[in-house]
Amino acid sequence: MNKDLFQSQIRMRYTRKSAIQKGLISVLDVGSSKITCFILNFDGPNKFKDVDGIGTMGGQSSFRVIGAATTRSRGVKFGEIENINETERAIRTVIQASQKMAGIRVDHVIASFSGARPRSYGLEGKTSLPDGFVTDESISRAIANADIPDIGIGREVIHAQPINFSIDNRSGLIDPRGQAGNYLAVDMHMLTVSSVAIENLLYCLQRCDLEVAGVISSAYSSGMSSLVEDEQELGAACVDLGGGSTGLSIFLKKHMIYSDSIRLGGDHITNDISKGLHIDFASAERIKTFYGGVLATGMDDKDVIDLRSNTGDWEHDTRSVSRADIIGIVRPRVEEILEEVKERLDLAGFDYLPSQRIVLTGGGSQLAGFDGLASKILGQQVRLGRPLRIQGLPQAVTGPAFASCVGATLFSTNPQDEWWDFGVPPANYPTKSIKRVTKWFKENW
Repeated sequence: MNKDLFQSQIRMRYTRKSAIQKGLISVLDVGSSKITCFILNFDGPNKFKDVDGIGTMGGQSSFRVIGAATTRSRGVKFGEIENINETERAIRTVIQASQKMAGIRVDHVIASFSGARPRSYGLEGKTSLPDGFVTDESISRAIANADIPDIGIGREVIHAQPINFSIDNRSGLIDPRGQAGNYLAVDMHMLTVSSVAIENLLYCLQRCDLEVAGVISSAYSSGMSSLVEDEQELGAACVDLGGGSTGLSIFLKKHMIYSDSIRLGGDHITNDISKGLHIDFASAERIKTFYGGVLATGMDDKDVIDLRSNTGDWEHDTRSVSRADIIGIVRPRVEEILEEVKERLDLAGFDYLPSQRIVLTGGGSQLAGFDGLASKILGQQVRLGRPLRIQGLPQAVTGPAFASCVGATLFSTNPQDEWWDFGVPPANYPTKSIKRVTKWFKENW
């Protein structure tokens, strides 16, 4: 692992703790279609209880959203920044708007990003227990003994989480500290992303005069906010249909054990409508939002939509199409996305999980009939997911399109243990081959 990123991850953790102690932190979701910012205020568990009536639900009573804003994304394609100047302007716009709503300036940010070509690895590490019980040091030693795969040039580790501990022959332990035994083993999930994508994001935030307190994959954050506790425990997949890409994450035992990204999303559907009907992208987006769907009925032939435009060509400007024509354009692309999702789930060994629930979220999941088509392609256990309710969140930003940003707020307040939390030195080990994630599922769960 890159020593610089390892050290910066440790610094980010300290920065996050410091920001929360001061009582303010912002969460930023940098997507291909929109950029969203929430400002969180930490004031203790009882501060807002009487106001919102939520109490301690989900452990969220210690913070409240005091500022929220969203703007159209610029300079981002397939979830990756391709024009830093434009993205910087869009981030500054959304940060200023949320600060204006909150009436306060915020310097620390936790950023969520999509795309970046993620890859999942399953790692195993073992160590003996000379003292006869588990300490922080023995956990660090077990993690350090894990076989590090050759992740390739131009890749960085973004998440590296211990997801299961075993002492001797007792498996399924979440926190083994203090327990007696002879040997300690740890199963880890490691997620790597393109180093260029993450460096561009960090550089862009630096140019916006923001101090980064953490980075999180949007597939991970969407799963955190959209999957209920039982789904995270028994095994479920979260499919986040964004603008430029579709994020995929699988959870088991309340940990993410697999993540991937498909370079297809809602913008590709809009682009198909734009080309098919010979209209501009903005008009195509409006038609998709109001009339788009994937299941045609007999009534759709009679539902006529005017395609008004201002080109000067009367015949072109006064055209009309039926809703059935729009569904005929939308459906093939949605089927392509879902087929790709199914292929990735099969590769990940999703069939071996105790439960095979699939939760659809993201802005693209709101297409009429999307869940019905998904259940035909992916399996019967499919539902539409909305992000968890958090205190102070305006109604306008509570929909599935904001699942990633809501998940990032949950991550900021209660992040899961990562490799760098245990004081493991980023030692370079000789490259060894590792089992594919599929095989690892079968053997460990």
